[in-house]
Amino acid sequence: MNRSAFIAVNARDVLARNGLDSFETLWAYQCSSDQTLLTRGTGWKKVVRLELKDANGDAQSFYLKRQDDQLVRHALRPLGEASFAREFRAIQRFAHLGIPALEAAFFDQRGVKGHRQAILLTRALDIYKPLTFWYERWEQLAWGDRQDLILAAAALVRALHNAERMHNNLYPKHIFLKLDDDGAGARLIDLVETRPAWFGQRDKIRDLKSLLRESGVATPGQKLRFFLAYLGRQRLDEPSRQLLHRIIAGRTRRR
Repeated sequence: MNRSAFIAVNARDVLARNGLDSFETLWAYQCSSDQTLLTRGTGWKKVVRLELKDANGDAQSFYLKRQDDQLVRHALRPLGEASFAREFRAIQRFAHLGIPALEAAFFDQRGVKGHRQAILLTRALDIYKPLTFWYERWEQLAWGDRQDLILAAAALVRALHNAERMHNNLYPKHIFLKLDDDGAGARLIDLVETRPAWFGQRDKIRDLKSLLRESGVATPGQKLRFFLAYLGRQRLDEPSRQLLHRIIAGRTRRR
């Protein structure tokens, strides 16, 4: 195993048991199920679901993401870095900040003959579904379930912004929610573009604009309920009215 590789404590045993606890074995893994292949320039990215048996014979589910020369450039990495490296850092940072998000089970990267390769293994969020899933069933949901989903999504975005971070790509498909007997829970995915909210409220408004714009199935009253829950208030006052006006005014560029 590469000394630089990250393996989560709760994944170490199941990966070793299945012979998949190194970059080389995960890179060489041949899947029999469907996988998503994305290409950009001369690089590529593949995503496949893994079902691995643990010591008790139970299945643990993961998504294995492999990429070759899929680089992102930003101020701290002007020459570029693997996008999975940036996302892995964000996952770790969110865990440290207590922002619910997807979990990393394995990460490593290497250079081979001028190519920059990276692997990111994340746990499947099977008991969660994207907000788009719930929106497709919105009219069939009980009133209380809709309320729970709205409040869970609002609490998640509030936790993100209270930590002075912005998602920078916040759409309903990136908020994963679950419903159970205890109400609803929420997690964020697709963290590769997340960054500090350098411009304060302006960055947070940008997140809220993109999320609310793409939440067309929700009624104005439900969007207001989300906004109040996000602020942690029972009703609008003058400062919150002004903030709401800034959110609903104008449009942001679709990504």
